[in-house]
Amino acid sequence: MKSEECLLCHDAACSKACGKLDPARILRSLYFDNEPGAVRQLDEPLACLQCDGRCQSSCPVEVPVRNIVMSLKDRPVDPVPDYDCLRTDFCGFPLINPFLLSSSVVASTYEMCARAFEAGWAGAAFKTVCLMDIREASPRFSAIRGDNGRIIGFKNIEQLSDHTLEENLEIFRRLKKDYPDRLLLVSFMGRNDEEWAFLAEKLSEAGADALEMNFSCPNMTEENTGSDVGQIPQLVERYTRIVREHTKLPIIAKLTPNITDITESAEAAVRGGADGLAAINTIKSLIEVDIDPSDGIFRASIGGYSGKAVKPIALRFIAQLSQDEKLKGQHITAMGGIETWRDALEFIALGADSVQVTTAVMQYGYRIIDDLIDGMAGYMQRHGFKSLSEIADTATPGIVSTEELDRSYVIYPRFLRERCVGCQRCYLSCLDGGHQAISIKEGKPVLDPEKCVGCHLCVLVCPQSAIVSSEVRVAKKK
Repeated sequence: MKSEECLLCHDAACSKACGKLDPARILRSLYFDNEPGAVRQLDEPLACLQCDGRCQSSCPVEVPVRNIVMSLKDRPVDPVPDYDCLRTDFCGFPLINPFLLSSSVVASTYEMCARAFEAGWAGAAFKTVCLMDIREASPRFSAIRGDNGRIIGFKNIEQLSDHTLEENLEIFRRLKKDYPDRLLLVSFMGRNDEEWAFLAEKLSEAGADALEMNFSCPNMTEENTGSDVGQIPQLVERYTRIVREHTKLPIIAKLTPNITDITESAEAAVRGGADGLAAINTIKSLIEVDIDPSDGIFRASIGGYSGKAVKPIALRFIAQLSQDEKLKGQHITAMGGIETWRDALEFIALGADSVQVTTAVMQYGYRIIDDLIDGMAGYMQRHGFKSLSEIADTATPGIVSTEELDRSYVIYPRFLRERCVGCQRCYLSCLDGGHQAISIKEGKPVLDPEKCVGCHLCVLVCPQSAIVSSEVRVAKKK
């Protein structure tokens, strides 16, 4: 399928041209890894057989919309899942699902949070409240794109909420009045003991359901704030204890990944009275280094890196938090590169109790909640899970240290010759970056098992997915 070529348009021309189906919605489900959901939307599959492909001809980039939709017509149709299986809680506050907006621009006004709640998000971590004079740079975003032009890594130098404290407090009162069943997790940051205490009291009085202490923003212009604090366990414990003394609400410590061992700060937060942990915030990075000497001085700043590219790093930190016996029982709300229900499920399987999203919303809008909910509930239905608690932490025991890996066997790659187009990328990679275990015969790759060590580099580089793992373990020769 070529759904990845879809621009994911708002008010898409293909759907307006069709009139019977919503092809844009179907393609969106495919893009976000929810094929069963896409198939269920095909309630009139014969409509495609009887039309002239207006959806396709109306597409601004000529995506084969009709062909993609038609390819689904013979797929089995799963029943609509029971979305109640996604119900969970956040430190005792009931959630309709585990999906929250993370503290950022996507949760920075009443109107934005209201639209997100109406769309189906279970709650929001409101953009960090402070007593500082916040002035942002322009522009403040940059990105790294993949081969298909999609953003895979996103950098920002944005700081905290630029509303006054009173403006934010009024927003919180309105949100809790209008959406009492949605979690209002308020992020905040102080510069000293007095500010942390003062804000904790004010936010509690304004109706917040829980407080998230921001120990992790890497973009602060003031010293001794954000990730500067999160890197010092003693300060994390000190400020958490102060906040604990000034509120009865659940406290979440948002931790920085710009640190060697995240568990040290996590344990410090728990000692100070935290009820949960949030991880990860963005990773310090630098994008677009100026290499043109002819156009004057280029100004760049180290900022926070997010998006799909940081997900492996985020998973590592969540696994470490889950494996720490001193943190057992703490609510873990995870974030870092979540775009699909599958991404979210990986975090939950590693011990996260809820998940937060920012960068994907910035790219695709609040509407991604549709496939986050439907995709995860569908997965649970197919595998017989009745609640998220049955999945929680199931993957953690499988995370082992490198010295514990079984090194007694080799798993050889398997070549699917019917898919191979003879590009010989596998040969080149194995020759110059592997173990010279692939030769070419009649234009197609052939494996030499005497040389192959089962590294699977060829599997990864094949652009046609024509090489897969055989999953047959062959004992290494003595």
